[in-house]
Amino acid sequence: MDHSLDYDARITLDRLLPRLKPKANSDTEWVAFEANLNTQFPRLFGLLRSLYGDQYDFYYHLENTLGTLLEAFQQRPAVLRNQDKKRQADPLWFKRENMLGAACYVDLFAGDLKALREQIPYLKELGLTYLHLMPLFKAPEANSDGGYAVSDYREVNPALGTTNDLKRLASALRKEGIAMVLDFVFNHTSDEHDWAVRAQQGEQAYLDYYFCFDHRSQMAPYEPYLREIFPEIREGCFTWRDDMQRWIWTTFNSFQWDLNYRNPAVFNAMLGELLFLANAGADVLRFDALAFVWKEAGTPCENLPQAHSLIQAFNAAARIAAPGLLFKSEAIVHPDDVVRYISTDECQLSYNPLTMAMLWNTLATRDVTLMTRSLQARFPIPPDTAWVNYIRGHDDIGWTFDDTIAWSLGTDPDHHRRFLNQFYTGQFPGSFARGVPFQENKTTGDCRVAGQLASLAGLEQALAGQDPDEVQRSINRIMLMHAVILSIGGVPLLYLGDELGLLNDYSYQQDVNKLNDSRWVNRVAVNDADLDLRNQPDTANGQVYAGLQRLIAVRKANPLLGDAHTHIIETGNPHIFGFTRTRDADTLLVLANFADFEQQLDQSLIDSLLSGGKQVDLLDPEAGLAMRTLQPHQVRWLTVQ
Repeated sequence: MDHSLDYDARITLDRLLPRLKPKANSDTEWVAFEANLNTQFPRLFGLLRSLYGDQYDFYYHLENTLGTLLEAFQQRPAVLRNQDKKRQADPLWFKRENMLGAACYVDLFAGDLKALREQIPYLKELGLTYLHLMPLFKAPEANSDGGYAVSDYREVNPALGTTNDLKRLASALRKEGIAMVLDFVFNHTSDEHDWAVRAQQGEQAYLDYYFCFDHRSQMAPYEPYLREIFPEIREGCFTWRDDMQRWIWTTFNSFQWDLNYRNPAVFNAMLGELLFLANAGADVLRFDALAFVWKEAGTPCENLPQAHSLIQAFNAAARIAAPGLLFKSEAIVHPDDVVRYISTDECQLSYNPLTMAMLWNTLATRDVTLMTRSLQARFPIPPDTAWVNYIRGHDDIGWTFDDTIAWSLGTDPDHHRRFLNQFYTGQFPGSFARGVPFQENKTTGDCRVAGQLASLAGLEQALAGQDPDEVQRSINRIMLMHAVILSIGGVPLLYLGDELGLLNDYSYQQDVNKLNDSRWVNRVAVNDADLDLRNQPDTANGQVYAGLQRLIAVRKANPLLGDAHTHIIETGNPHIFGFTRTRDADTLLVLANFADFEQQLDQSLIDSLLSGGKQVDLLDPEAGLAMRTLQPHQVRWLTVQ
C-alpha cells in the first residue's frame, strides 16, 4: 500500500483527534489549539516518522507527543498567547534596528534573579532588547561545566533563586521590551538528573534514555570516528562507571551524559522541558551543542541529517504550543555546517562564529582579505532568519574558517591557526593581546583562546605599561569591532562587562573546580564599582562605554542598520573591510580600517555605491569631503541624504 505523506498524516490525525479532544478545557481552547495543530502536524508527522517510523510503538509515542503539546498549550499564560499572536503577525521582529542583545551569568552580573530584576534600569540605559541568561538551572555543585550539566530543567539553581523568580524576571523584562533568552541544553544531562539517577539504579526505561554499554566492544563501531572535545581534561568520549559496571557516552565531561534520541521517549520528554521553559517566559531558546545530538555508527556523530530532522521536529512542535518562540543555533563547526541549521523551519537565529573569528583574525593580521572572501561565501542566509553577531562570548575563540579559502589565498590554515593562537596568548613578538590558551592538544597542536574582549584587544597590556597612546589604540580596536557587529546585519550581542572594558580575571587559577577550565578568565564578575566606571570619562572604561553608547544610538535611529540586505564588497585596499546595507533604493556603506596607519580609498568606489545626494558619515557628520580617508581603526557608516 503506497500512500503519500500528506495522506498518511491526515489519516493519522483524524484517528488521534477524537482521543485528544476530550482533554481540552473548553471549545474555545480546542479551536485555537486545533488550528495550530492542523497547520503544523503534516510537517511534524513527516519528521518524526523519518526518525522513529520503523519502531513498533511509533504511534504510541506520537500520541504522547500530541498530549504533551496540548498540555503545554493549556498551561501557556494568556500574556504569552497574546504575544504569540503579535509575533505571528510580525515574524521578523528580531531583525529591527532597535535589536541589541547581551549575555551574562546571573550570579556574575547581579548575584541572583531578584537582584538582576533590579538591574533592568541599567539594561534599558545600555539599550538592550534581548538578554541571554547563561545556564541557571539546578546543576552539580562541584563542577557543572559553567551550568551546562543540567540536573533539573524545571528548577533554578537555589543560589540564584526559584522558578517563580525566573518567571517574575521574564515578566519584568517583557514590560520593558527586553526578550529573555535561555539555554536549552538538550544533548546531555548531568549524571545527577533524575533520569540518570534512575539509570544508575538499573531501571531499563532510563538506561534507554542514554547510551549505556555493557562491554567496550559495543563502543567499537563509534569510538574510532569521534573527536575529543576537552583533551586537557579527559581522553575519549566514554566514561566507565564502577557503580553501574557500564560505559556511558559522555562527549563533553564525564558528568554530562549524552541523551539517546534514537529513543522517541527521549524526544517527548525533552519536548516537555522545552515547552516548560517557553511557558516560563523564554522568548528564544539557544540550542546548545546541537551538532552532536544524533549518533550513528561509523560516522563522527556530528552534523548528521537526523540532527537537523530532530531540531526541525522540535521547531514544528513549538509552532503548535508556543508559536512565538524562536530557536537559536549554537554550532561552532565548519562554516558550511553552521549555515545548514539556519532556516525558519529549524533555527531562526544562529551564532555567527565565522564573523567572530574573522574579526579577531583581521585585528591581528591587519589584512581583510581572508575575512572578505570568507564572509562573501558564508554570510548570506535566508531573509527570514538572522545572525547573532558577537565579538566574543562566555566560551573560547576557535578559528573556524574554511581551509579551502585560506589555501586559495596562499595561506597554510594550520600554520595560520598556530600564529593566531600565539598572537592572542601574547607569545608572538609585537602582540598587543593578553589571552590564555584553552584546551591545548599537545598531540595535534590544536588550541583555542580565552580572554576578555578588552584584554585581547590590548587594553590590559597598555594599562600595565602605562602607555596612554596604546590605551587609546586599544579603545579604538574595541570600537572598531563593535561598529562592525552593530552594522553588518542581524542581532548584535554583547557579553556584559565588555561594554565597560573589564579585563581578564585570573582568580580561577586558585579555584580547584575551575583550574582546568581557562574560560573562567573571561567570565568576570561585574559589581557596582564596575558599573560606576561608565560615568568616569577620564577612565578607559568610561570611554569604552561612551563610545559604545554613541554607536548604539546611531544604529537605533537608522532602519538600514536593521532589516536590510548585506553585501560584502572588495574595497581595493587590503586593510579596509567593506560592505553595503541596502533596502529598496536606500544604501548604507560601511568601511572599517583594520590597519595601524591612515588608509585611503578610491573616491570612485564610494561614488559608485552612493549616488543621488550628498554623502554623509553617520558616525562623523563633519567629515566633509574627507570620507575616503580613514584613520587607524576608524569605521565609517556612509549614506546619502
